Amino acid sequence: MEKIWIKNYPEKIPSSLEYIDQPLQFYLSSSARKHPDKCAIHFMGRKLSFKQVYDSALKFAHYLRGLGVNKGDRVAIMLPNTPQSVIAYFGSLIAGAVVVQTNPLYMERELEYQMKDSGAKVILTLDILFPRAEKVLPQTNLEHIIVTAIKDFLPFPKNLIYPFIQKKQYNMVVNVEHEGNYHLFTEIMKQEAKGEWELGLDVNEDLALLQYTGGTTGFPKGVMLTHKNLVSNAQMCSAWLYKDSDENRNILGILPFFHVFGMTTVMILSIMEGCRMTLLPKFDVLTALKTIQKEKPTLFPGAPTMYIGLLNHPKLKDYDLSSIKACISGSAPLPIEVQDKFEALTGGKLVEGYGLTETSPVTHANFLWDRPRVKGSIGVPWPDTEAAILSAENGEELGPKEIGELAIKGPQVMKGYWNRPEDTAETFKNGWLLTGDIGYYDEDGYFYIVDRKKDMIIAGGFNIYPREIEEILYEHEAVLEAAVAGVPDPYRGETVKAFIVLKEGKTVTEQDMDAFVRKHLAAYKVPRIYEFRSSLPKTAVGKILRRILIEEEKKKLDDQKNA
Repeated sequence: MEKIWIKNYPEKIPSSLEYIDQPLQFYLSSSARKHPDKCAIHFMGRKLSFKQVYDSALKFAHYLRGLGVNKGDRVAIMLPNTPQSVIAYFGSLIAGAVVVQTNPLYMERELEYQMKDSGAKVILTLDILFPRAEKVLPQTNLEHIIVTAIKDFLPFPKNLIYPFIQKKQYNMVVNVEHEGNYHLFTEIMKQEAKGEWELGLDVNEDLALLQYTGGTTGFPKGVMLTHKNLVSNAQMCSAWLYKDSDENRNILGILPFFHVFGMTTVMILSIMEGCRMTLLPKFDVLTALKTIQKEKPTLFPGAPTMYIGLLNHPKLKDYDLSSIKACISGSAPLPIEVQDKFEALTGGKLVEGYGLTETSPVTHANFLWDRPRVKGSIGVPWPDTEAAILSAENGEELGPKEIGELAIKGPQVMKGYWNRPEDTAETFKNGWLLTGDIGYYDEDGYFYIVDRKKDMIIAGGFNIYPREIEEILYEHEAVLEAAVAGVPDPYRGETVKAFIVLKEGKTVTEQDMDAFVRKHLAAYKVPRIYEFRSSLPKTAVGKILRRILIEEEKKKLDDQKNA
């Protein structure tokens, strides 16, 4: 397929980039040399310069080496967005290790699986999560647990107050001694910073990261991302943000770094460009509003649920969000209504992007400036990225407006799945990465996602795409969040069910919703069942978990049969 989208590129975005043949950790040492005293991280009142971050990463790297961590060994990081997560990430890379990002919300079973599958030798985690890591230690290859605490990088007097807050919130106090297999991050940071050593890395082949996919079915798979994968995607992101000056850029880091979207568009980008990141350990709407007003971030990568949460906070008008110049939304479809409202509120640009864990993650986005935003579209492929729509029948490339599976090629595409050659072979066809998403492109090269291949509902012989129905539901003034799924139906095979969270103080009946949707959709697409809920299950980045809703429905059906 000819890259017809290139004709739409603004003059300042090149269609192809020059990539420096350097590993990811090179960019931290480079920024530390160029901007030694510039603020690299702002965390709840504490500031760390680029030199401080680099020196701390060197300390961590040398400590890992002392523990027997060598090139290619895996080091797990199980932390929220904190300075420690950045230091450990780059420190692990400096040591030659492969980072395994681990969700702090994981329970013991999930943690044990990931540690076994990755073969990680060391894990860094929070004090309150230490009991989980300790419990899985005997069943895995883990040899060492490094423990840190939120208070370790808080300014005075927050560092003294926080343990009391933590005790009240979690009803636990964890005391770990710096001895044997257990190590304290604070003790590691007391060492002297020594220089780096030659690792002989091949940036095209050597892994920087094992990033586990959430997976819609079965066990998560470890996505093998090389140094080149991550560096190239961050450089593409930088090119897309040509109007947001590197000198003054301040990136709001709410997206968790254990998710590849936050890792690339916040952590790696800010280190690479030598700009500040303002970190929050979790997404709390009021804290986010206060932080935006006070710290004035210019770039806010996020998920739709974050923007929805801000827009619907009762005290929204009390806060000034005008510092935000650009937002790229990912991880889930961005409702058009949310897009319009957020842009009107901030005066900045909010565009929808698209990506996968397997693509480091971004492949497409709408233009932020100098081109009109195309509503409902995920935009066009980023520099050096190829995209095509392939036929489900024969795998051939389709033309404009023809619906098929989106496929990707580019320097950000993964090496494959960790220890899963069959899954890797199944995901790549003729050099294309198959995304599992159904979509099309128009005559100008703008791409549109109709839905996930696995999420498509087949009811009464009709193909129904949940996203189309969700867009209509979000247009209703009372709807805060919505998800649509196919649930088992003895007559139609599947039937359409809508799960809805209403805005505070709003009341709507099932009949009201049905009448509203019927004005906009063909009868066979209209949900047959509506369920009003107080919340919807979500991932750590706010993506609504449709599969959990489907599993709940199947369980209800099984319980009824067995009753």
